Amino acid sequence: MATTTTPRLKTKYREEIAGKLREEFSYENVMQIPGLVKIVVNMGVGDAARDSKLIEGAIRDLTTITGQKPAVTKARKSIAQFKLREGQPIGAHVTLRGDRMWEFLDRTLSLALPRIRDFRGLSPKQFDGRGNYTFGLTEQVMFHEIDQDKIDR
Repeated sequence: MATTTTPRLKTKYREEIAGKLREEFSYENVMQIPGLVKIVVNMGVGDAARDSKLIEGAIRDLTTITGQKPAVTKARKSIAQFKLREGQPIGAHVTLRGDRMWEFLDRTLSLALPRIRDFRGLSPKQFDGRGNYTFGLTEQVMFHEIDQDKIDR
């Protein structure tokens, strides 16, 4: 029987961070403490309208990075200026929850983001009004699982 281990960041959040948040903001109920529910990793491939092999590369990269098979995003409308037809694949996305989410966040914060050239931290201004945080990456090379020689673009 295999033993399961709790992700490092999840343990740290539950034991240290949640308690400090409760004290600092004087939450009366434990359920008021902010926490992570899901992480959505999205990769848009604009050139996939012209070359269908690019979408396969995006799916392969997202699978390698997240450890989960991505869902293909298709165009909702036809747009003539972009030479795009309705139903054409234009990207892929993965929704991570539970332990996979915590492991991905830990790898992103401790390994991937420090590998970005001229990285100056994440901006607190990128929160929307509902507690969601969004940031973009221009290339996926900073993840050590991705082989630089096999990247399509």
